[in-house]
Amino acid sequence: MVNASSARLHRSTLYVPGDQPEKMAKAVTAGADGVICDLEDAVAPSKKAEARAGVAEFISHDAPIDLLVRINWGAAGLDDLRALVPNASSSFTAIYVPKVSTVDELAPIDDELTRLEKACGRPKGSISIVALLETAQGILNAPSIANGSRVRRLAIGEADLGAELGVELSPGDEREMLTARAMVVLASSAAGIEPPVGPVSIDFRDLAALQKSSEALRRLGFRGRSCIHPAQVAVVNDVFTPTPAQIERAHRLVERYDSAVAGGDGVIVDDNGKMIDEAVVRSARRTIAQEHPHER
Repeated sequence: MVNASSARLHRSTLYVPGDQPEKMAKAVTAGADGVICDLEDAVAPSKKAEARAGVAEFISHDAPIDLLVRINWGAAGLDDLRALVPNASSSFTAIYVPKVSTVDELAPIDDELTRLEKACGRPKGSISIVALLETAQGILNAPSIANGSRVRRLAIGEADLGAELGVELSPGDEREMLTARAMVVLASSAAGIEPPVGPVSIDFRDLAALQKSSEALRRLGFRGRSCIHPAQVAVVNDVFTPTPAQIERAHRLVERYDSAVAGGDGVIVDDNGKMIDEAVVRSARRTIAQEHPHER
């Protein structure tokens, strides 16, 4: 399990095909908090080797934002890691693991990352995992997956999940996925990891719908969303960026709480006279973490 307070929280992450180096280069300047170089679904089987080499080269250079990679599933994903990690810069901070259905599937990945980190002198655990849940089994196993080694966040792959379930999403509220989304939020909170990543919206031209569905995800407990087109980034950033008033209140809460703890008191009251404990303060710290999302 990754300590949620130890890593910067991404409001937006932008998927880019790993076999298109020019798009990867442009994606860094699109305004997202992280770029996901995709070696899985976005790359044709005949171009997997080319994409792997290109992404390895791309992430070997420092970037002003976090660089992430969605690896392939199974043995091919381990081959991806062997190509990516040895020369990766410190900007490479996490991998997206697709089709995670059980926590046991993450063990070989953790072992290989540990071996590679040691071999190239990186701190152990410096590369975290975002587990993509794309099956009914994955959703039902979300609590154990969230407690997996290196797991920083959970994310839902709703295209694959919806196809498996035979679900057709209603326009606007997408209520058919409410149960699955709530389960992932609960599992993340119970494990003490970062709030989950919202699913992509494949209609990148309908920004009004993107904003509405992103706001619904935020209300449910998500604190970021993946994008498939640069035009989506500004909308997602806006929805998941705390307001100045929220940031100011979070700072006050944390300062008051830390002062109380230093004085031997574990409970305080907020500006409205409500009792505040560590769980509420943890949420405030996450808000503060989104105040300057691009600082490395």
